[in-house]
Amino acid sequence: MASVKEKKQAPAKTQHPKERYMYWYESMQLQRKFEEKAGQLYGQQKIRGFCHLYIGQEACSSGAYSALTKDDKWITAYRDHGIPLALGSDPKAVMAELFAKQTGSSKGKGGSMHIFDKSVNFMGGHGIVGAQIPLGAGIAFAEKYNKTQNLCICFFGDGATRQGALHEAFNMAMTWKLPVIFVVENNGYAMGTSVARTSNVTELYTLGEAYDMPSEPVDAMDVEAVHEAVSRAADRARAGEGPTFLEFRTYRYRGHSMSDPQKYRTKEEVEQYKQRDPIEQVKARILELGLATEADLEAIDKKIKAQVDESVKFAEESPYPPAEEAFKDVYMQKDYPYLME
Repeated sequence: MASVKEKKQAPAKTQHPKERYMYWYESMQLQRKFEEKAGQLYGQQKIRGFCHLYIGQEACSSGAYSALTKDDKWITAYRDHGIPLALGSDPKAVMAELFAKQTGSSKGKGGSMHIFDKSVNFMGGHGIVGAQIPLGAGIAFAEKYNKTQNLCICFFGDGATRQGALHEAFNMAMTWKLPVIFVVENNGYAMGTSVARTSNVTELYTLGEAYDMPSEPVDAMDVEAVHEAVSRAADRARAGEGPTFLEFRTYRYRGHSMSDPQKYRTKEEVEQYKQRDPIEQVKARILELGLATEADLEAIDKKIKAQVDESVKFAEESPYPPAEEAFKDVYMQKDYPYLME
């Protein structure tokens, strides 16, 4: 094995453009700082209801975004704050949604678990475990039907791999060669239950092989690995070769939700994963390649702090939706005849 000194002396090779590395750093830092602030605000009871933080999983969203186009569609489960931020949603609208304010991305009606943003093709967070998987396949079907060359990337947690809807969607997606990338964000625990306790199959990517679906595990603590895996899958989808199943092996530093005491894992386990933190990895890579200085990165951090602070101020000052909003956006048809007065 090469020594640390030998590794440092090895010639560094830039595998991606500078702009991509800088996007990764800024995007992941925005998600991290936003979520840390959301956790604080939840403790102050300014954010209520359910709240599932993305801290530790930022490379999943940022690495996938850099591999796709702005016209591709995204859908995920209820750990859904990070993806819209990676896609370019306004942090103010996302924070206002957490506050249940009218200026939120879902007009304050969705809260933490149901953030949507059509402007960045984010088809939402979904609260029913695995429900977004057939929806993701359906979105991909629409793209194929309309001959757009766009695809849908569909995220879900490891617990959702036990749902029958996944297997039905996998079968149809392969049969019809739909342009969809299925991604399981395997953070090791379905709520508080480890993957090993829920199934004999712990190598989750192998589930796709039953359908002859190209499938692979991905080190999702490494944003470069995520980008490259999604790029390969996107190329297949756009070539008409159908879906791919990627197992993003990631980790959440916080509990399943804000009410989770995390008694099912040790502090040592969490610290081991923090040693592979995706933000620190890309920061080290940027500095190693000479793409930016510590001062440059500190300036980005300062800008992000101001963004997050601004989003909190905006959310706090925004109004709650009026009572009549409860009857709006429920049905597409405005004069739906079966509403009770």
